Amino acid sequence: MSDWDFLHDMHNEGYSPDQIADAAACGYNPYEPFDFEELGFSSDEWEELDDSELSDEISTLNHELSVVFKNLVGNAKLFHSLTNRYLQIWGELGELYGEINYGIRRHKAHTKGSDGKLGNDFIEIKTISPEKSLEEVKVKRAGNFNKLLIVKINEDFSFESQLIARKSLPKGDGKHVRASWKKKVATKNA
Repeated sequence: MSDWDFLHDMHNEGYSPDQIADAAACGYNPYEPFDFEELGFSSDEWEELDDSELSDEISTLNHELSVVFKNLVGNAKLFHSLTNRYLQIWGELGELYGEINYGIRRHKAHTKGSDGKLGNDFIEIKTISPEKSLEEVKVKRAGNFNKLLIVKINEDFSFESQLIARKSLPKGDGKHVRASWKKKVATKNA
């Protein structure tokens, strides 16, 4: 058995070509859970974290991000009122909105397949800007996500969102799938 047989196993298990390429680049399957004790770390050496420590850290982070988010939205709104042009920061605003309002923990920059995690679910975040003529988003079928968060930014810079399970997306064979904004779905507003 060669050192690279795990790539064939990944293919047989249904991993996407991008995920297999990531694994080839680092020499192992980064999507597979691993046991720290197998790597020589003893669980006796780990420090247990109190849940209140984590929630304090998250609430501090969310508060700081919330301030940054409000400043970015305010600046984008001001820029539009002065120039009648939009700042092209829609994707980042949508991802920040998801992080603040849903508690999504975003991945490192340029991680392929999804934008972050919410509990055990991988989340892909797509934004509909006021410039779009159609209220829909396009997502790669090969992406590693369980749920799609669509964030809609209106002309008055108000935000709405919808969280959609991947299994609810239209079936097909193309490289991408389109998801339309549903007007009567319960939404989270900001």
